[in-house]
Amino acid sequence: MKSNTNTKTEITFEDFKTEVLNDYKTVVTSRECSLLGRREVLTGKAKFGIFGDGKEVPQIAWAKAFQNGDFRSGYYRDQTFMMAIGQLSIEQFFAGLYANTDLKEEPMSAGRQMGGHFATHSLDDNGDWKNLTEQKNSSADISPTGGQMPRLLGLAQASKIYRNVKGIDTTKFSKEGNEIAWGTIGNASTSEGLFFETINAAGVLQVPMVINIWDDEYGISVHAKHQTTKENISEILKGFQRDNDNNGYEIFRVDGWNYPELIDTYQRAAQIARKEHVPVMIHVKELTQPQGHSTSGSHERYKSKERLAWETEYDCNAQMRQWVIANNIATDEELSVLEKDIKKAVRDGKKAAWSAFINPIKAEKQELLSVLEQLSNSSANGVFISKLKNDIDAIDEPLRKDLLIAARKTLRYTISETTNEKLALQNWINTYIETIQPKYSSHLHSSSSKNALNQNEVLPTYNANAEDVDGRVVLRDNFDAIFNTYPEAMIFGEDAGHIGDVNQGLEGLQEKYGELRVSDTGIREATILGQGIGLAMRGLRPIAEIQYLDYILYALQIMSDDLATVQYRTRGRQKAPLIVRTRGHRLEGIWHSGSQMGGILNLVRGIHVLVPRNMTKAAGFYNTLLESDEPALVIECLNGYRLKEKMPNNIGEFKTPIGVVETVKEGNDITLVSYGSTLRLVEQAAKELQALGIDAEIIDVQSLLPFDLNHDIVKSVAKTNRLMIIDEDVQGGASAYILNEVLNTQNAYQHLDSQPKTLAAKPHRPAYGSDGDYFSKPSVEDIFEAVYDVMHEANPIDFPKLR
Repeated sequence: MKSNTNTKTEITFEDFKTEVLNDYKTVVTSRECSLLGRREVLTGKAKFGIFGDGKEVPQIAWAKAFQNGDFRSGYYRDQTFMMAIGQLSIEQFFAGLYANTDLKEEPMSAGRQMGGHFATHSLDDNGDWKNLTEQKNSSADISPTGGQMPRLLGLAQASKIYRNVKGIDTTKFSKEGNEIAWGTIGNASTSEGLFFETINAAGVLQVPMVINIWDDEYGISVHAKHQTTKENISEILKGFQRDNDNNGYEIFRVDGWNYPELIDTYQRAAQIARKEHVPVMIHVKELTQPQGHSTSGSHERYKSKERLAWETEYDCNAQMRQWVIANNIATDEELSVLEKDIKKAVRDGKKAAWSAFINPIKAEKQELLSVLEQLSNSSANGVFISKLKNDIDAIDEPLRKDLLIAARKTLRYTISETTNEKLALQNWINTYIETIQPKYSSHLHSSSSKNALNQNEVLPTYNANAEDVDGRVVLRDNFDAIFNTYPEAMIFGEDAGHIGDVNQGLEGLQEKYGELRVSDTGIREATILGQGIGLAMRGLRPIAEIQYLDYILYALQIMSDDLATVQYRTRGRQKAPLIVRTRGHRLEGIWHSGSQMGGILNLVRGIHVLVPRNMTKAAGFYNTLLESDEPALVIECLNGYRLKEKMPNNIGEFKTPIGVVETVKEGNDITLVSYGSTLRLVEQAAKELQALGIDAEIIDVQSLLPFDLNHDIVKSVAKTNRLMIIDEDVQGGASAYILNEVLNTQNAYQHLDSQPKTLAAKPHRPAYGSDGDYFSKPSVEDIFEAVYDVMHEANPIDFPKLR
């Protein structure tokens, strides 16, 4: 299947003929897979189909320019390219369509993504890096249109880092920064903001990025005149064309049906990007979409007869076939024989893929039928059990849920029975769930030895006369130690470089470590995050700084859809251990209140969310994360940089554990749970409550995702029998999440003598001004009175009503 990428300047005609025919075999094979794949969806064997038909020939040309070490960041039309580089067989194409959960059969995602979403394996069985310079690489696709663009920027920037930063071990990751990051996007999706943000950023950074724009004149059913000004993306972006006086892009336009011109264009584009580190845009025009956008609709509904006729004539495969014949490379008869053989090969591959998918389930079905047969013979309700057994037996090609539904329903007929046959069914159900569930749920986080939860705590230590310094100094000196220890570490963000970030946590570090490692960026949060994803996927250790937590919302889509799912959607075969640094909490004003925690927690599962109460704790988290291989969001306290902290003498070495709470103050009457800046208010309220004889225990959550893995909070509630969660997020946000964890996961309800309470912010953001914070979020007085009310209800004599 792999296309011959022989690009020697001098080859014999026979060599040339062999290469061209090999290319033609690949494009025909890909097209036949698309055609047969659509039929598999329409017959019900596959759920949904989205294919690369109409884009075959330009992808062949692209594959010839794609070298070992290069990376792809694409979308769901690139199947021909994956076939041409030898990373997608016929059987694997159909395995993806059927959602086979066996990674060996379906190496792209083990059935976790729909067909058309492609990835190569960057990690081995142990979760360690493979040598990425010895293979052709594809970062795992995501469906949201335009979402692949920010990651593309980082994949390209990695080559610039590897070429220009000394001291990094590049063995597995780069050969002198010569790798290109290639992106693909449909013409309509260039309307997305992520596209424009990425294009601008790549032009500024001057990185080896080549973006392929597949232009078939439509976006689903909507014509380009409704998508793009002048109906031409390269026309409106021609201001990005570089010239003698200004950096920018090299921009090419080429017809997608012109085989020789495509090959020439891609060779020239690759040479520019690879050698000069200049971004390149290739606008591939006059493409077609023979089967429409997807199996969810027919393009005959929205294309004119004239357009459909043009698409038939200028189909890239048809045009290549004509070119092959016209240039005496093969006759019509020879191509017909070849095409017939390919059709058979695709049908055979489809059958093999279906057998590989269904046969294990059929074997599981037979196991269940045997168990149900024995149970029906021994149970008083055997007649009902036999019906369920016969229903399952009648399904020739069952799904796994069919088996489990029948087994669990059968168990209901034996509620009052105690037999070995019933025990066998119970064991079958439990074993089946334990075996099958991980096929759909594993690898949300790293399962390697470098998992963040495997990193042990190292406490900060202090000299007897340790100096009191601003918290930002602890953070700054710790970053200094990090950059000195990890040459592959870097940080970038708005104001992060020259001035050392807005709170001086990076003061002087750009001057010491250079502009490539401590960098300023434009105001473009999504691509700041995307830089981090791509850099991390290529073995670097980036820290992407989002200036304020509120601005995370600009980047939340790719945090959720891309970063959080990398391990999961590749079943542990890719990783992006990006650290996202930001700051928030407890300030005035709608736009800098920084407490959108409820939304973040529910959208970024797969990313650790860490909420240190001071800068020493934050520094410890950075040290922990840099020894792990997982992504995380660290939210520093925006009002804590100037507060005094003791300076540790083991800067760069102490580590804050992830998923572990800390008891800040012990007490007996009530357990108060909080985090971040609000914890200081809780501590002050506890001091004032102590004066009235109320002894509160205070627990700092520290880590929201994961949450209290040792279940220490329930141990506290078992002692105090009362619980209050104080949070500056809105009601029903992070406080509700914490309450659910403590009551339902840790079962703390059984220890409560009083109703568990949450004290959260008002259902709006803080108003601007010095009083906005006080009247919008829990104050010391709010906390004091809320705790007092709980104690009043429990003991009204000792604690009479306050107001």
